[in-house]
Parts: sequence; structure tokens; C-alpha cells
Amino acid sequence: MIVCGCCLPSQAQTVKEPIPYTQDWAKPYAPFRIAGNLYYVGTYDLACYLVTSPQGHILINTGLAASAGMIRKNVEQLGFKFGDIKILLTTQAHYDHLGAMAAIQDMTGARFFVDRGDSAVVVDGGTSDYALGGDDPVFRPVRIDKLLNDGDTISLGNNHLKMLHHPGHTQGSCSFLLDVKDEQKTWRVLIANIPTIVTDKHFNDIPAYPHIAEDYAYTLDAMKALRFDIWVASHAGQFDLHRKHKPGVRYNPAAFSDRAGYDEALKECREDFQKSTSGK
Repeated sequence: MIVCGCCLPSQAQTVKEPIPYTQDWAKPYAPFRIAGNLYYVGTYDLACYLVTSPQGHILINTGLAASAGMIRKNVEQLGFKFGDIKILLTTQAHYDHLGAMAAIQDMTGARFFVDRGDSAVVVDGGTSDYALGGDDPVFRPVRIDKLLNDGDTISLGNNHLKMLHHPGHTQGSCSFLLDVKDEQKTWRVLIANIPTIVTDKHFNDIPAYPHIAEDYAYTLDAMKALRFDIWVASHAGQFDLHRKHKPGVRYNPAAFSDRAGYDEALKECREDFQKSTSGK
């Protein structure tokens, strides 16, 4: 089902974005080239990615509501036209990744594609989220142009991103696999949604998401089996961006290989998952 503008809640409803968990979520950060035609255009901690092509660009994640101008500045600083963004994606339907999505959709006219599992939360501005929901939207509802299922491919120009359904953190959390090419080689890139646990409740006490334990178990196994050359994530801190990259340093895709760091991140998530299912 495509969700048209008439299906969205009234824009007059007040959006009450929570106070950022850390000031790093809103702190500016210099954009840079990660590998090939993949660029980092997010804030100090809220990762946003630009995949470029002569036919237009794909933007993944948007950070908080106030980040729209910052992302535009970052895109243009890299030499690309903000209006050439044609497709918008997200790794999860939380306000710290969707906060500026509706505004950027208005600014660019881009189409928004989302994992089917997050569609309801996207349309109601987060009110139905099993952990962060409430009476008021926490981000502007976003018009959905296409619903994505596990394994679907998003294509634009020579870019072909495979969406991987990785539920748990949200019901439609997802990661993306794509190949990017530079002057030396082709890099297989994973843009990972690390399956951290967002609720303090035991998984048996979440009636709004009755299959949450099964989803987390599936995601942890599926992500462990993935193969890639380099990886990044929804938060800079999750893939240790600030150790691997310093603003102004030379282009170095290999800095983001770090399979050990990826495995350690999943190991920590699995330990938290076991606590949430065992009650200990």
C-alpha cells in the first residue's frame, strides 16, 4: 500500500521532539567521502549517508528536525546539488533518524521508501511506536511513496541497494548492502542498523510488539552471517567513526573494514537480548 498525503495526520498536530539524548546528535560534522560514491553527510553522531549518481542521489537518514539545513550544507559542500536527491531511505523509524525527513522531502521532492514494518510509525509521527510512542508525534509524519520488503532492491543510476529487514529495534529496522567503486577497487558496503535494545521492559511485557523476541533473534543471526568489505551504522559511535576518521584526513575506505568491531557490536547486542528474554 502506498500512503498518500491525504492519509497523514493533520499537520496542525504539534510535534514534540524529545530532548536529544546527547548534544552530539545535533553537533555539526564535516562531510567526507567514505568509499567510491558513498559519502557521510550527517551530524557528529547521527549518521546520514549520500549515495550519488549522475541520475540523482539517494539520502539515507536525516537526523533531528533541526538537521535539515545542516544536511543540505554538507551535501552542497561536497559539490552536489541538494535538489538532485531523488530517493529518501531510513534505517529505522525513530525521531533521531526521521526528524527532518518530511522537511527534506518537501525541499527536494524526493520519493520516500521505507521497510513495511515501520510504515504505521512513519505515518503517525511515532505515536504508535512500541517503546517511544505516546499521545503526540515526535517527528513530522512522512508521506510514503513505496513500501519495501526484505531483499528488495532500490535502484537509481548505477546504484543498486539491497534492503535487509532487521527488525527488533523497531518493527521495520533495516540495513542496506551496496557496491561502490573507486579508482582502485569495488567495495561491498554494509550500512548496518545495529540491533540495540530501546526498552527497559522484559520482552514478555510488550503487548504492542508480541513477536519482538523472535525478531531480535532473527536479526542477530542474520547480521552475523553477512559478508562485506567495509561497514558503517546508524550512529557514528556504533562504528567508532571518530577514531577511524578525522576531518581533513586523506581518503581511506579501508579504515572502515573492522570486522572485529562489527562482531563485537553484535556480541554486546546479543548479551543485552539474553537479559531481556531471561529476566536477569
